Amino acid sequence: MRLRRNTDDEQLRLSDPEHHTVSRPLDRKCEQNPMRLMGILVVCLMVVSVLFSVSVVLRDPPSDGVWASEETKFLQVNPRKDAEDNLSWSAEEPKDKLLGGLLDAGFNERSCLSRYQSALYRKELLHKPSSYLLSKLRSYEALHKRCGPYTESYNRTLKQLQLGQHMEQSDCNYLVWISFSGLGNRILTLASAFLYAILTNRVLLVDPGADMPDLFCEPFPEVSWLLPLDFPLKNQFNSFDQKSPFCYGKMLKNKTLTDSSWSILPPYVYLHLVHDYDDHDKMFFCNQDQSFLQKIPWLIIKTDNYFVPSLFLIPSFEQELSNLFPVKGTVFHFLGRYLFHPTNVVWGLITRYYQAYLAKADERIGIQIRVFDTGIGPFQHVLDQIIACTMTENLLPEINMREPVVSSYGHQKSKAVLMTSLSAGYFEKVRNMYWEHPTVTGEVIGVYQPSHEEYQQTEKQNHNRKAWAEMYLLSLTDVLVTSSWSTFGYVAQGLGGLKPWILYKPENQTAPDPPCRRAMSMEPCFHAPPFYDCKAKKGVDTGAVVPHVRHCEDMSWGLKLVDDSKEHGAL
Repeated sequence: MRLRRNTDDEQLRLSDPEHHTVSRPLDRKCEQNPMRLMGILVVCLMVVSVLFSVSVVLRDPPSDGVWASEETKFLQVNPRKDAEDNLSWSAEEPKDKLLGGLLDAGFNERSCLSRYQSALYRKELLHKPSSYLLSKLRSYEALHKRCGPYTESYNRTLKQLQLGQHMEQSDCNYLVWISFSGLGNRILTLASAFLYAILTNRVLLVDPGADMPDLFCEPFPEVSWLLPLDFPLKNQFNSFDQKSPFCYGKMLKNKTLTDSSWSILPPYVYLHLVHDYDDHDKMFFCNQDQSFLQKIPWLIIKTDNYFVPSLFLIPSFEQELSNLFPVKGTVFHFLGRYLFHPTNVVWGLITRYYQAYLAKADERIGIQIRVFDTGIGPFQHVLDQIIACTMTENLLPEINMREPVVSSYGHQKSKAVLMTSLSAGYFEKVRNMYWEHPTVTGEVIGVYQPSHEEYQQTEKQNHNRKAWAEMYLLSLTDVLVTSSWSTFGYVAQGLGGLKPWILYKPENQTAPDPPCRRAMSMEPCFHAPPFYDCKAKKGVDTGAVVPHVRHCEDMSWGLKLVDDSKEHGAL
């Protein structure tokens, strides 16, 4: 908080009749002309009033809370040169601000405060990134610098695309990611696309959409990852679907790619990997199809799926992925920590809230609630499930219904519960429960919820700022409870390196029994995977092909990565 100028003391010195520099002349004039004295006093009061008004206008505007309201303009954090370049509660230098070598050290720290400050708010990495992954990231950064937007190679390849021509040989190939679906989906799919770009030696270019630059810092040094606004196909992105002429699935279905009349390869291919994709679109995950796609300089992808688990089932990628991630369950954790850094405006939301409500607690518990039931909540069965899970798993203490006060000696352990939900109802009930009754353990429980937007508003900038801030805040907790099927929770657990307790999806408005279970790993779930053996050309249970790709806890047909290596231990 900035120190306020002591204007009150200045006003006292001007108006105090006992002050020796003002009172003596006035006393002499007072004897000669009382009316003149009165005039001077009136003028002095007017001057003081003006000075006070100016001081109020010039000082920092008041805030009703640490979480800015929707009508309030967000403050872009630009640290002064004479101040600490640090928004955190601690002035110490992060022990490992480069996250074990994940991050490049050459960025301007002030342009993205979260990149190097995030280490102050997190525990040290449980797993270290492999030296092979670090080498690949540095190699990719060099490739991006050489081939990124407006470089000579980019301009040359773009010209061929504009002419509708296929380049036989190109030193730079590209993967264009279309901004699509909700924020949680976008984060997960962008990480998936980046991994695919690394595996295929492509440059990832990101469609800015409505708000990507407002939410995320640039992750690569010197050259932007954002697709230029003048990209020739950009105005077609919204219309790209399975019927698009260059959709890979459609070309396979129509046998266009095997037609003898097709003498020249297409200038680009559109990959439709949205949840409604069909069997022809899913051929993307076949080894022989990857061999063909390697020849195409421009791939454009639209997806709302975290498709990383199925990349581990493609034979040509298997060894490379094993070298990159010896511990299979750390893929999104490392890629997410490398790619996704909140912009300064979002980082301000995160750090202010953390400092105000979470920093001083002995333990922080995150509870992420996503309700798919129709109707107006809060629902009693959902509340019952949350309480049953947190108390059964000893995440939160039971309450004492008999005694108004529980005697406690020595230090009382404090727990801060961070709840996120579109509704305020669950937060209010849990907060009131711990306010109205003491805990049987004597622990002090504080319950907090940053926002309650009532319904998802993915098109609104302010909504997405808060959503990104809340995902990040959840990732800073020590223990996490998430809702089934929710990408919001997947992002939080992956960034935080947390194996959450997953609330089972309720059926028939009844709380499940048991209410929750511990996740096998911190990896997100691929909600719509293919079930096809490309070599045998028949259906197969892709959750039983290799030990490290299994079915998800919260979605029986989904796939997720787990660590099958005993030498690394459980995640």
